[in-house]
Amino acid sequence: MKKENNFYEGVNPPNFETKCPVVFVLDRSGSMDCAIDQLNQGLASFEEEMKQDEIAASRLDVAVISFGSDHTVERDFNLIDDAPMPQLTVNGSTKLVDATRAGIDMIKARKEWYRNSGQTCYRPYLILITDGYPDSDQDVPGLALEIKNLAQNKSLNFWPIAVKGADMDMLARIAADKQEGSLPPMTLEGLEFVKLFTWLSDSFKIISNSKEGQKTDISPTKENNPFQFAV
Repeated sequence: MKKENNFYEGVNPPNFETKCPVVFVLDRSGSMDCAIDQLNQGLASFEEEMKQDEIAASRLDVAVISFGSDHTVERDFNLIDDAPMPQLTVNGSTKLVDATRAGIDMIKARKEWYRNSGQTCYRPYLILITDGYPDSDQDVPGLALEIKNLAQNKSLNFWPIAVKGADMDMLARIAADKQEGSLPPMTLEGLEFVKLFTWLSDSFKIISNSKEGQKTDISPTKENNPFQFAV
């Protein structure tokens, strides 16, 4: 259920399982034209995979923000069974920083709702997938500082994922990979979005079935590695 300004007052919890909030911040700028169909297929496969795990489906609280010349909340926070994943279409330039900050604001509002409604949660995950360079008006240094502070304070985990053509220097600047739970920029192998979202599905099944604070191994395997690096 979508609320103005991303506040969730009056929304009743669907259950009182410990929630795992995840925000996908997804690039739909014009340069994603050749990749958008594969990205949509990946989102659909993620939805189907997560529905197969009863515990994960009851805990994973997923939101999707897309960005091109603006940013849009495509899917507000909801359990995987309670709302479909979106179908994205390409549009315009790359308001990456604005979209990522909107995701951060959504996480803050959702965590407040958890507290006010008597729910507990795992550390939230903010997952950025992009193939381009942010627009010149985007405050990359400010975002980098904000992400690092939030990761250091254990307020979120940040996973930046690069599609071919992405600004790797920028992603390295905003990454918080020195903080436990966050990852360095990882480059997708070709357009392996279905394989990427299979890895994400497997990862969040492990995370959502674990005890809060328990260390988990989500490293890619030879059988399930969507990235350019070898395992």
